[in-house]
Amino acid sequence: MSMQPKSPQRQVIELQHENAILTKLAEISTVVNSTLRLKPLLAHIMDAAADITNAEAASVLMLDRKTNQLRFTATTTGVGDNLIGKLVPLDRSIAGTVLLERRVVIVNDVRTEPGHYSKLDEENAFQTRSILAVPMKSKDRIIGVIEAINRRKLPWTNDDVRYLSILAAQAAVAIEGTQMVTRLERANQELSELDQLKSDFIAIASHELRTPLGVILGYASFLQETSDQEVNEHASKVVNSALQLRRIIEDLTNLRYLQQNQTDFQMQTCTVDELIADVMNDEIQMLAKAKGHRLTTQIAPGLRISIDRGRMAMGIMNLLVNAMRFTPDGGDIRLRAEMTPGREVMLSIRDNGIGIAHDELERIFDKFYQVEDHMIRHHGGLGIGLSITQALVKAHKGRIWAESEGLGRGSTFYIVLPAAS
Repeated sequence: MSMQPKSPQRQVIELQHENAILTKLAEISTVVNSTLRLKPLLAHIMDAAADITNAEAASVLMLDRKTNQLRFTATTTGVGDNLIGKLVPLDRSIAGTVLLERRVVIVNDVRTEPGHYSKLDEENAFQTRSILAVPMKSKDRIIGVIEAINRRKLPWTNDDVRYLSILAAQAAVAIEGTQMVTRLERANQELSELDQLKSDFIAIASHELRTPLGVILGYASFLQETSDQEVNEHASKVVNSALQLRRIIEDLTNLRYLQQNQTDFQMQTCTVDELIADVMNDEIQMLAKAKGHRLTTQIAPGLRISIDRGRMAMGIMNLLVNAMRFTPDGGDIRLRAEMTPGREVMLSIRDNGIGIAHDELERIFDKFYQVEDHMIRHHGGLGIGLSITQALVKAHKGRIWAESEGLGRGSTFYIVLPAAS
């Protein structure tokens, strides 16, 4: 028997219907590709699956890699909500057949389908009458199954299969993307917690080490004043070693300052004299005295800057400590501050120490960089003091650089900051 040709009116209706479905799929594609959260993404997919197949409900089952079973991940809004999280065996379910055989399964009457897993219907007071189930594939790997349930007008059609397969492909890619985002967020959270744990440990350890170290420095400095030359020499070695350990502790404590943001600053306008007074504290004076350095300052009058005073003082102290570290005992270190022709404040710290090779001048500001090989170097430190100072200066919209005429000829570090109006 030959089939009657479709009337033009019928063809127009079918074309309009197909256009509406394709428009819906295009809209869903836009939604799923812009949604990075799994729950709202699945809600859109479920509603779309039921809509384009004229079904009462829909569900997504994802493969649980640990149990090797399918797990209900989403259902149509308001239908079978307590199914979420329930496991479905692969060998006794329609969805399992789809997954294992990597094919579409069409069931117009579940009463004639021995593979239907009816236990969940009984538990949830829901009657499944018909199912269209298609695999969700991502990079030729099946990650789950999407089901349309109870078509309002049977049988399931080829168009239903085609449209649901398109949606399943979109869903698979989107779900993989959201899961990746979730894994990245979880990894970032774990890294953040580890970073906080590290910071807490360093803070506690540094605090606990400072107390006995202060006692050692106090007694060793006292012994340096004795007239016994041998005792004096031993005490000087203890002081130098203790100061080196103290610098390492300070470096560990200040690791957090490697990343600077001006929004974290407590800005205030002050004179450069006030800033330098903060810098020339007891610790700097003790270090200079221990190494016999002549530490002088020359500050032009009336210089004012807007800074986070505590942090900028720490940055300049890093430069002074660096100068003392690489200047032999009895050396000269000079700190100057002046106004540039461009109405900026320039600070400079000049020493007559070991100097810097020309090819090292840029690299010395790199994190943890040491000019000396770590196996044979004679000067302590972690190599982050200059990096911290550079980060502080840049966050204050300033500039920093170093100059040296070469090894054995000393070096000069410059900081330029905007002058306060």
